[in-house]
Amino acid sequence: MITHIKDHKNLYAIIIKNEFNEEGIHFVTPDDLSQQMAYMNHKKDKVIPPHYHNPVERQVIYTQEVLFIKKGILRVDIYNNENEYYESHLLRKGDTILLISGGHGFKVIEDLEMIEVKQGPFSGELDKTRFVGINDGDVKVCD
Repeated sequence: MITHIKDHKNLYAIIIKNEFNEEGIHFVTPDDLSQQMAYMNHKKDKVIPPHYHNPVERQVIYTQEVLFIKKGILRVDIYNNENEYYESHLLRKGDTILLISGGHGFKVIEDLEMIEVKQGPFSGELDKTRFVGINDGDVKVCD
């Protein structure tokens, strides 16, 4: 299952659930995003020809991050571009999320191990603006 979290004008995140299983290559991001994400499923002996990536100058305006859940349960709270709460999703072992725009916050529901990948170089506190998030009692989980 692939979920695109969006409103009528903004794409906030894309989730690939661990249960998703289709053969081939499935890019889940539009070509214009600064972070690209694809699901790939190939049969034994499939050959992907050797290659390298050419130097191409790109302009990155917003940091986008990918989280890979190795263990546990993580609640992801999604906020719109005005820092207003939008919705929440639960991520479990094997799930992946690309956080694209708007804001986000997290609550660890079950002991968690995850891997984060994002663009660099890291600029410390210049990279983010913190704001007050939703209270647990007002959370709307969309799973």
